[in-house]
Amino acid sequence: MSNALAIAGVTAVLQYYLHNLYLSVATNFPSPVHVSCLAPDQVQQQMTSGTTTAENQVNLFLHLVTPNPAWRNVGYASLSSDGTTAIGNPPLALDLHYLLTAYGSEPWQAEALLGFALMMLHQAPVLTRADVDAALAARAGSSYPYAGYPLNATIGLCGIGDQAEMLKITPESMGREEMAWLWTALKADYRPTFPFQVSVALLQPDQAASFALPVLKTVFSATAAPPPLVLSIQTLSGQPAAQQGENVTLTGEFLTSANQVLLTHTKLGTQLTLTPSNVVANSLTFQLPASPPNQYPSGLYDLVVQWIDTTTGAAQQSTNTVSFAVALWLPATQAAATAAAGSQIQLTLSDFAPQVWPGQAVTLALSNTTPPLVSLSADAQPFPNKNPVSSLNFLFSSGLPTATNLLARLEVDGVSSVVQANIPKSGPPSFIGPWVTI
Repeated sequence: MSNALAIAGVTAVLQYYLHNLYLSVATNFPSPVHVSCLAPDQVQQQMTSGTTTAENQVNLFLHLVTPNPAWRNVGYASLSSDGTTAIGNPPLALDLHYLLTAYGSEPWQAEALLGFALMMLHQAPVLTRADVDAALAARAGSSYPYAGYPLNATIGLCGIGDQAEMLKITPESMGREEMAWLWTALKADYRPTFPFQVSVALLQPDQAASFALPVLKTVFSATAAPPPLVLSIQTLSGQPAAQQGENVTLTGEFLTSANQVLLTHTKLGTQLTLTPSNVVANSLTFQLPASPPNQYPSGLYDLVVQWIDTTTGAAQQSTNTVSFAVALWLPATQAAATAAAGSQIQLTLSDFAPQVWPGQAVTLALSNTTPPLVSLSADAQPFPNKNPVSSLNFLFSSGLPTATNLLARLEVDGVSSVVQANIPKSGPPSFIGPWVTI
């Protein structure tokens, strides 16, 4: 891997071989060709000020550095919890984008300067390690940009020739608008220019990464067994959602010896661990706790059956994950308090369990069961604090029937409270609660 001088090292290597190229074709030009590595506005300023006496020059300018798309996914730098110890130490992989510009004061001179350079880049698209090392070694005794230039003595230590990948030169396509925008930003007069890319410079951070202690002994054992599955959920009441204190039966396959049911609230992330009973190969039973009311919220849960090692507490095996709904419980009858709120009625509902937690979406639906039928719903008003509550306010229109039983359904995060009904073997069914009276 290379170090922080790698970018400068690539530019120095390119400048060295361009300089040697023009020495070999010097008879084609009226004076020695100067190869510079400056911004175009600096080159133009030197020519304007007379520092450079003739336009017989090729300039190499690094105008953009981008992350290499292939190497950027190798890993991310990471630190331990103390914020100082490096755990991961991946290289910083960069693509270098250059502009090669030719300056000529005689007819066809700029074109000839550019042509020789392009043929060199085309014929040698990969810089071998020997080429890079030779160029960097020659830098130490170079007089460019002036004798005793400090970087010439240290740039040979950049390590660009020892990195995992060799340097590859690729032409870049740049449209007229993009080229015009770039030269406008450079604040220099446009000259014949060839854009190309050098890939990839791998800069290795000098911070040493920490290593875990070596593994002294590997203990591994495995027993082939069919995967356990949960196929269906049956509540004691037969409702699609269970209430606190209710028994739930799971049916499935290969459930023998399961010793834990784990419920994870899909939205809030709270977890509930339960011990199953009546565990056999194709079924088991567990009971939802009945108290306290705020132990776990209602809503949708992810249910999974586990085999827990009693010594370590780790899960040795788990079933598939299925959705499980926990519903609110409402009292059979409730006289709701009301208050006027402009053209609406504020209704207060209480005594439900479990408590509603902050962040849960709550909707109350009220319906009568005799003609004329009316069914209205309203969302809960914002919580007065950030604690679980067992009383909520709802705003309804003034058209809500009063002094009559209204069938109540309190929906929390998409799970509706259980509705009780009488379904005889013959005759029409009827609702038996829960009722709310205004």
